[in-house]
Amino acid sequence: MEAARDKQRQDYRNFERFGQRPQFFMAALGQVLSPLAGLSGRFEPALLDAAAQQQAEDEAQMEADYLALKPIEQAVLWRMLEQEARYRPYDAAALRFYREKTGHPVSVAQAQKALEALRQRTPALVWKSARGEYALQDAAMHRWHQSRVTTGQWPPQAQGD
Repeated sequence: MEAARDKQRQDYRNFERFGQRPQFFMAALGQVLSPLAGLSGRFEPALLDAAAQQQAEDEAQMEADYLALKPIEQAVLWRMLEQEARYRPYDAAALRFYREKTGHPVSVAQAQKALEALRQRTPALVWKSARGEYALQDAAMHRWHQSRVTTGQWPPQAQGD
C-alpha cells in the first residue's frame, strides 16, 4: 500500500515538472515509452530529462514573450507575478508600481489597455474571469518568476542591456 502511494507521489511530482500540463506530460510519456526511443534501463530518468528539457524550453519562451512586451505590459505582468491571488490591477499601489517600473504615470485606462493586450496575445498571457478578476493563463509563469527572483535574474533583460 505504501509503495503504491509513493508511486502516486512520484507520478504527481513528475506531472508537476511539466507545469501540470497534461498535454506535455502525455507527449513525453509517449516518447519515453515508445519502442523507437531506444531506451535502455528505467524510464523515470528519461522522463525527468524530458521534463527538464520542456521546462527549459518553456522558460526560454516566457522570457522571450516578456521581453517582447511594451513597458506598461511588462509592468502589469510583473505586478501580477508578484501579487498572485492578491492582484488588484487598478488600486493606488498598482498604479504606483506601474509608474515606478515604466518611469511615467500610468492611468487606469492605460492599465486596462495593457491587460487587454496581454489577454489578446497568441497565446494569451492573462485570463479574465466572468467576475472581472485577472490571472495568468499559465501558472508555470509563477514558478519561472520565482526561480528568476531567487537567482537574482529578475526582471529579464534583453541581450546587450
